[in-house]
Amino acid sequence: MCAHLSPIGCPGSPRAVHLPLAWQPLRSGEPREARQGFAPLHRPHPAVRLANRLAAPHSRRVRIDAAELLESAVRRTGLHDFGDDDFLEPLHVLVRACETEASLTFLGRIAARTNILRLLEQRLWLEHDRKRYPEIAKQSIRRPLFIISLARSGTTLLHRLLAQDPESRAPLSWELMFPIPAPQRPTYGTDVRIRRAQREIRLFNRFLAPKLRLVHEVGARLPEECLMMMAFSFRSFQFPSMYQIPSYQEWMEQHDLGPGYRYHRRVLQYLQWQRAGNRWILKAPSHIFGIDEIFANYPDAGFIHVHRDPLEVTASLASLTAALYSAFSEGIDLQRIGRDQVESLHRGLERYLRARDREPARQRNFLDVDYRGFTADPMKTVRRVYDFFGIPLTEDANLRMQRFLRRNPRGKHGRHRYSLRQFGIDPDAEARRFQPYRDRFGV
Repeated sequence: MCAHLSPIGCPGSPRAVHLPLAWQPLRSGEPREARQGFAPLHRPHPAVRLANRLAAPHSRRVRIDAAELLESAVRRTGLHDFGDDDFLEPLHVLVRACETEASLTFLGRIAARTNILRLLEQRLWLEHDRKRYPEIAKQSIRRPLFIISLARSGTTLLHRLLAQDPESRAPLSWELMFPIPAPQRPTYGTDVRIRRAQREIRLFNRFLAPKLRLVHEVGARLPEECLMMMAFSFRSFQFPSMYQIPSYQEWMEQHDLGPGYRYHRRVLQYLQWQRAGNRWILKAPSHIFGIDEIFANYPDAGFIHVHRDPLEVTASLASLTAALYSAFSEGIDLQRIGRDQVESLHRGLERYLRARDREPARQRNFLDVDYRGFTADPMKTVRRVYDFFGIPLTEDANLRMQRFLRRNPRGKHGRHRYSLRQFGIDPDAEARRFQPYRDRFGV
């Protein structure tokens, strides 16, 4: 979730990047009754709407061209080695989709260009440091825990709750946004990048998404999803969560995700290099597409799967997606978003179950958690997690988690209201399609 913040205020990027990005009205297609009684997140900020309107005639002057971006990254860093070239095809697919499908506003184009350029520059530095310091490649990632689920299933709470244990480590927003140079233990809590990341987040919250914290709170020091680690390979579901790019989503689902997860491991090794010794707690809903690839890179990985009724998930996810798309695009179609999210969930669950069931021995790596039980008694779930994976729960960790729960009650930032029909989703039809999953896991 933090990746979409990174285009704001990138050093060396156009001055306009410091302006709030684009929030735009919706296209027609939303049922009238869907607007009644709901609190949509996709509301344009007047200043952003005005900035995009005034700058619209100049939008095409902001180039999103793969060859030019590669050349710019080399020129700006003075480095030339991007490592393996398996990132080039998805980079071209992404750029083409941004140009032809995303309907980017002027500021949205600046955001997309800046984000891609930053990733290319950081990839160059990651490769440079890996060659310069051989000990990075020797870092051993032992027994990482992956929190997986359909989106909007309480995984953010579980992720941040488990991260309260001093013996655990979850990647924080600031180190995902600015991983270069590697975070170091003595300055981990005072690194200047923390303040820089928080400035960008404040801009995002104020101008781009003042209501988004109803769904997902972002903070420089808060744990975040690890999709950004895969973004350096340009094989990451981060991108279709930010931009309306269905052809890229389709490409991702049909091609090998292995290079993305190999780069995920490389970034994790880099982050661990100067601050080793902790157990990694990782999280992203899209990992349901990558179970085989996770096992290939982390053979001893453990999985905590939080199960929630897909029908409850779909509308919430579609609402969040609409808010993120609105940040960058001329307009969005709620009906299209609803259809796309439903189909993606179906495909993701089918792929996940095939991978999970491929080898019977894999079942011992998976702990299934019921969403309702978790939200009713989070600490009971925590104890199950620790018992299942053979991790000692210390009194200190227990107290820290209890304190975190007291400080972060459910609905702390308000309520997020939404409806399936708001996104053109027929609950009866979809209930039948999801029934095998619901029966298997009791949701």
